[in-house]
Amino acid sequence: MKFVVKTLLGMEYITASRLKDLGANVIEIRPSGFLGLLIVEGDESQLSIPEVESYVPILVECDANLDEIAKATEKIIEQLKDVKTFDVRAKVRGKHNFKSRDVSNLVSEKLMENYKLDWISPDVTVCVEIIGKKAYIGFIKGVFEHRKYLGKFDSTKIFSKTVIVQTPYLEKKAYEFGEAIGRAAQAFEVKELIIAPYGYVDAFELEEFIRGVRVGQKSRLNIQKKAYSREVRETKVLLQDLFQCVRDKRRKKNVIIVTDPAGEPVYNIKEELRKKISFCNEIVVLAGSRHGIPKGIFRFADFVVDLSPNITFATEHTIPSILCVLIEILNSESLTS
Repeated sequence: MKFVVKTLLGMEYITASRLKDLGANVIEIRPSGFLGLLIVEGDESQLSIPEVESYVPILVECDANLDEIAKATEKIIEQLKDVKTFDVRAKVRGKHNFKSRDVSNLVSEKLMENYKLDWISPDVTVCVEIIGKKAYIGFIKGVFEHRKYLGKFDSTKIFSKTVIVQTPYLEKKAYEFGEAIGRAAQAFEVKELIIAPYGYVDAFELEEFIRGVRVGQKSRLNIQKKAYSREVRETKVLLQDLFQCVRDKRRKKNVIIVTDPAGEPVYNIKEELRKKISFCNEIVVLAGSRHGIPKGIFRFADFVVDLSPNITFATEHTIPSILCVLIEILNSESLTS
């Protein structure tokens, strides 16, 4: 049987050599130039080595276009026996006029004519691996790699309504701090990152900060698109005066959170915070830089939070710190409910 074998990036030739020693036939290393992949023919037992991250049996091969994949799915159905439920995992590599979600939807629609979709505990997972101009399709029993998400709180739901309002870090190293902040905001896929200066600021220093944000955000986005099988949300980056931004975001179903050492420790307000952020339209987090958030804004915030008493976070650490705290608060609720 043939398999799509996945290994660590850069470990393809070492893995191939080890598989050959075990008697497997390595047909292709880095197919179509994609790292971390091999096409291997052999017995499944030969793949049980630590260099192999995962593998998918190839039951049908076809050209990488939606019409051919639809036809190939019919052949997969013929091989499914004693199956009631299924899930689909699709990964598209290369330049195509469709995305992984399109392939997953297409295959799911075909399979739902005979079986029931169940992404939690399916009888089989149908895997579609598109590598360049070729599509490889097979199935495995049970759940595939994304079992790591099962039973866990879906953090993307809360981040999709989270807005980070960040005062820019200016003067020296504006670019470096901007890059770190842009990367952090995109890493969590927040709804918006609003760069919010106030008063007079040096235009060129602000330019450097924004340029850094753009580079950091784009670099992280590119990594996410390669790493995730799901669609990645691109964080929108905006510019607005801090005071005007607070006025605009202070709406009935929004929650405004200021992070500041003068605030209340998180553990004192976590129950109230949990209730508020669970049902709001937007979670608006105000993060300061060298000079913090102006104290007058505190009166307009629903919460002023001290993330770690007696410790002042570095500017680039605020976003991941507050977002991890919010997820922990919500996740603890989901685990106890």
